This record gives sequence, structure tokens and C-alpha cells, in this order.
Amino acid sequence: MYRDFYKLKTIPFGLTPDPKYIFKTESHLEVTANLQYGIEHSKGIVVVLGEVGTGKTTTLRSMIQQFGQDILAVYIFNPYLTVAEFFELFTDGLKLGLPRSSSKADLLSAIGRTLAVRHAKGLRTVLVVDEAHGLSNALLEEIRLLANFETNSEKLLQVILCGQPELRDTLNQPQLRQLKQRVSLRCMIEPLATHEINKYIRFRLKTAGAERVDLFAPEAIELIGQVSLGIPRIINNICDNALLYGYAGGHRTITAEVIQEVIQALDISVNDFTSNGENPMEAKGWEETPPAVTVSAAGALQG
Repeated sequence: MYRDFYKLKTIPFGLTPDPKYIFKTESHLEVTANLQYGIEHSKGIVVVLGEVGTGKTTTLRSMIQQFGQDILAVYIFNPYLTVAEFFELFTDGLKLGLPRSSSKADLLSAIGRTLAVRHAKGLRTVLVVDEAHGLSNALLEEIRLLANFETNSEKLLQVILCGQPELRDTLNQPQLRQLKQRVSLRCMIEPLATHEINKYIRFRLKTAGAERVDLFAPEAIELIGQVSLGIPRIINNICDNALLYGYAGGHRTITAEVIQEVIQALDISVNDFTSNGENPMEAKGWEETPPAVTVSAAGALQG
């Protein structure tokens, strides 16, 4: 509706995790480097945390797209599965072609053989679980056991668990201490810093083909930063609606007044964006863990 008015080729602030719109902040680059390091050096289990809307899924999909032919990634985005359903999706992703009636022993045997054959050929296999904070303890324990497939020196399966900060609390449960001890890398996708928000908005507009990347006035961007706490999904929602409101009002530049109107219409509150009411720009780090080596339907995705 507003594309022609603002001379845009595509919608710049969509809410779907499109990797072409990934904005490479320092936090994103560090997380990506950690994931690449974990996979290349067979580190086993890697955990990625991030508040809702910080771009965890976009980061994962961007990373998977960059995998070469030597890496097979099985991506599972729905954590609310039974153990049987999980193994069904995982084996389908590995293309094992096993009958649905296969016993768990048969499944594990086939998985082990496949991982060993791929490893012998110099190929890597990665299990990526998004929204991992929703996994049951039983399923997390099964994933831990899968990570035990290994040679004397290397892991045969790399596991990436990506989820909201609640995942940290889950892993701190005494009954999951064995899994927590096997987490070799932990990293956090941070919200955008204040100085990054203007660059982020301009980047999205440029990627969408805008002739002008200064559609948002400085005061408007400042207000967006204050309300969104730097969370990209919230920034996108505000900006998309602001362009719609601006188009309806004939505003060639989005002012702070337009942003205020959008905020009121969407009934936005900063408490809607955090898991515990804390500012995600301040709530950083892992409790009771050593510092990270700092560096967001199921199917198999192969680069």
C-alpha cells in the first residue's frame, strides 16, 4: 500500500525471519563466529540465548544457508514434541528411510551408523533446535544422549540449542546437570545498542530498494529506540505501521508524532518484550557458568 508512496521495491520491515535482512551487529558476528567454531571443531553442544524478537531464528537460517555441501543440518523449530515424534523428525531429516514401526533401538543404531559413515567421509552433521526453551526435560535428555555419539577424539553430531533466556533456567535444574556440563559454548544475541538502531532502520530501507534511507526523522528514531529497547521485531512492527500511518497522512518523512500515534495504537509497553521485566540491554550473561567464548515444520537443510 505504501510502497509506491515511499518508492520501495519490497516491504522493508516484515516480521518473517528473512536472512537477506539480517543486520550484522557486533553481537550477531560474535554469535555466528561461535557457531562456526563449534561446528568446525566438533565442540558438541552449543547454546544460543536471546530475548523474544532479537533475531535468533533469522541468525540460524542465515547460518544454515551458508553451510557447504559437507554439512547436513536437521532443523527442528517446534519443541513441543514427544520423544517418538522428535526421533521421527530427526531420522527423516537424516534421510534414513526407516519404517514408522522401527523400535528405538533400531533408530539409534541407524543414526549411529549414518553419523559414523558421514564422519568417515569428512562430512559434518548438525542438529539445530529452535525455541529450545520449550523442550521437555525428557527430550533434552535424549538430545544429550545423542551428543554422546563420538569417536575417541571427536563428536559425530553437533547440537545447537537456541532459545529464550528461560532455557538458562532450564539447564540449571539439578536433573539436567549432565546436559549442562556438556555445553561447550554459550553465547547471547543482544538487542540493538542505541547507536545501532538508526543504522538498522537505514539498512532495512536500503535492502528494500528505497531511494531515501532517511525516511525516519532523528526524533522518531530516538523514540523507537526508547520504546523498543532495541529489539528488532518490535522496531520492525513500529516502523511498518509508521509507514502505513505516514502514507495515510501524506507524510514524506516519519516524525516522532507519527511514531507516538503508532505506539498508542499498538498499545506497546516495554514490559511486553522481556521475560522478567528487565531491560534486555542490561540483563546479560549466564548465572553460575564460566564466561562464554564470546563470539536466533522440521526438515533437513543442506547448503
